[in-house]
Amino acid sequence: MTPTTLIGGHVSVAGGLATGGLKYMAEIGAEMIQVFVTNPRGWALNDGKPDEDAKLAESGVPAFIHVPYLVNFGSPNPATLKDSVAVVRHALRRGVEIGAKGVVVHTGSAVTQGRDEALRQVGDNLVPLLDEIPDGGPDLLLEPMAGQGAMLCATVQDLEPYLDALGRHPRACICLDTCHAFAAGHDLAAEGKVKETFDALHAIAPGRLKLIHANDSKDVCGAKKDRHENIGAGHIGSAPFAEIMRHPVAAGVPLCIETPGKAPKHAEDIALLKQLRPT
Repeated sequence: MTPTTLIGGHVSVAGGLATGGLKYMAEIGAEMIQVFVTNPRGWALNDGKPDEDAKLAESGVPAFIHVPYLVNFGSPNPATLKDSVAVVRHALRRGVEIGAKGVVVHTGSAVTQGRDEALRQVGDNLVPLLDEIPDGGPDLLLEPMAGQGAMLCATVQDLEPYLDALGRHPRACICLDTCHAFAAGHDLAAEGKVKETFDALHAIAPGRLKLIHANDSKDVCGAKKDRHENIGAGHIGSAPFAEIMRHPVAAGVPLCIETPGKAPKHAEDIALLKQLRPT
């Protein structure tokens, strides 16, 4: 029997990680959630509130953490690298405390240094963090980017050297963003391309796909622009999302929207994905 695909979204945690997050979840009709546990555009860390952590963990809601956007394990800047290690270590610890299934991290950019050197640096700094994850703790989910600049990982094929740099660590898993993949050149809107993309992902990283960021794209395929659009309102369209949910590699993998707008628009996107979900 094919497992049900849970459909949810990134939620506001105003009012508390559980109090605000679960309220927003109910408002948009989500079945799983993704949250920030720190300021997404800063380096400051906080310990959270034990009562909120316990409430979220005890709710049984499948939850994922997204780390701040500044994190870059490929950066030639020693301060950025040091802060990235601290932020991801903190997110993994917070993931244990709230019972998160995974911690999503962008795969980063080489910026001004060579790609090979940047990948060595990724391995040197990420593998120790992966080793620290306790049994039952969250996996680290690598999210390829849209391909702009010196990004280390954009296409599915880019995951091969990236995972190799991590020694194929068992706790290194994948979060695939549909907008990023489309922007990087995977034309999910074209006939046969969803199958081709997910078949390739299975060949390179079998069993590692743990989360899908379901986002349409404001820009055309291959534009290398990370601009999310509401489901069905962009260049990907709605039909490919139904095809994704039917692909065996995506069976049982949650879909999480990160689309524009506030709760009413997010509720519309989730409702549409539920309509597209195989029965």
